[in-house]
Amino acid sequence: MSSVRIPQQNGVVEKQNRTLVEAARTMLIFSRAPLFLWAEAIATACFTHNRSIIHRRFNKTPYELINGRKPDILYLYVFGALCYPKNDCVDIRKLGAKGDIGIFIGYSADSCAYRIYNRQTKKIMETMN
Repeated sequence: MSSVRIPQQNGVVEKQNRTLVEAARTMLIFSRAPLFLWAEAIATACFTHNRSIIHRRFNKTPYELINGRKPDILYLYVFGALCYPKNDCVDIRKLGAKGDIGIFIGYSADSCAYRIYNRQTKKIMETMN
């Protein structure tokens, strides 16, 4: 426990938060993503950090320490990568676009899906493809 509004008592947690915020800032700048996606960037930085940084004391990732197995990193993608989510519009004409333009912003917390910001609809969507 620590006192309210005294960050000096939580040095480890404050350093971890700073690390995640700096990673998110770097990801947003590098990808040229809109700044309102800052929460998605922090969540993605945390997700990646838990699967890639090895804890010195145990020589394992945080994911391994909690789940008892190595994380599958084959499905990791670069934040801000250009992607083309499937267009869910009912009325797609013969020569209409079957996909929209989007940017990859993270991973779903509930399922094995990716979170994508659709630039045309200005919405965040989750997709398996």
